[in-house]
Amino acid sequence: MKKIRWGILSTAKIGREKVIPAMQQSPLCDIAAIASRNFELAKSVAKELHIAKAYGSYEALLNDVEIDAIYIPLPNDMHVQWAIKAIAAGKHVLCEKPIALSALQAIELVEASKQYPQIKIMEAFMYRFHPQLAKAKKLVAEGAIGELKSIQSIFSYHNTDPNNIRNKKAAGGGGLMDIGCYCISLSRFIFGKEPESVLGSVHFDATTNTDNYTFGILNFSSGTSTFTCATQLVPYQRAIILGTTGRIEIEIPFNAPSDKPTRIWLHNKNGVEEIYFEAVNQYTLQGDLFSLAIIHNTEVPTSLQDAVNNMKVIDAIFKSEEEKKWIEIN
Repeated sequence: MKKIRWGILSTAKIGREKVIPAMQQSPLCDIAAIASRNFELAKSVAKELHIAKAYGSYEALLNDVEIDAIYIPLPNDMHVQWAIKAIAAGKHVLCEKPIALSALQAIELVEASKQYPQIKIMEAFMYRFHPQLAKAKKLVAEGAIGELKSIQSIFSYHNTDPNNIRNKKAAGGGGLMDIGCYCISLSRFIFGKEPESVLGSVHFDATTNTDNYTFGILNFSSGTSTFTCATQLVPYQRAIILGTTGRIEIEIPFNAPSDKPTRIWLHNKNGVEEIYFEAVNQYTLQGDLFSLAIIHNTEVPTSLQDAVNNMKVIDAIFKSEEEKKWIEIN
């Protein structure tokens, strides 16, 4: 089977340390080029990661006719701009989450993509491709916990560096955009539908003006989801899925380690079942599935509309904090 030739748009840490090494393990991905606005940095990273080509501008990489697909780990405020340029250059696009700064921006990308129906584009929510998420969703669908009624999730870390990109307001920093988006995505994925309304409580850091503590409630037609995300709490993550007759607990729902097994627990009338999953790299799985969609010209695993819908909830959480009330999702 052919390999998809990938270009990496920027030398961002997530790409260098997580995504590129993972995709290099895939039999379907050839990481062929990397670009930075600093040519020396691009050459240095290319040498370090054994990438054949280095470019001193993003445009130069997009003009490389030997590149099939682009991975974009740029700051959040640059996602839509460069995704549109990439698809216009005939490149398939895997773009880091969140795909935009707002639902309107995400819709702009959807509209632009309609001009290039042959191009694949997807938001890079890698956690969805880990077998533990597929198993949790399957258990819910099979009625293992009765009727799904509630999902509770938390995702936090501690980072007070004002120079860190995650703490820069203009770049789309803050906890809700960076990690709260996972909690929202997981809830929508497990419920298999969109929330009708949301309520949010958002606290902003006095120095950076980015949200450092955010709490949200998502009201689905058949149940609710609550989440907490924070950039100034002890690092932690967990997801609990509650039904009328049981519950599922996911120990490490979002950035599951690639070098050790993971586990979930199923609690119901039969007792407690601990379900183990062999170590896998969810970034590799993501690269595999996106590459297969290109090779076979099939739909990508997660639609661009899904990215728009996730942004709608993020927008509504911020609006709820501003207006101090429940916000309906249109």
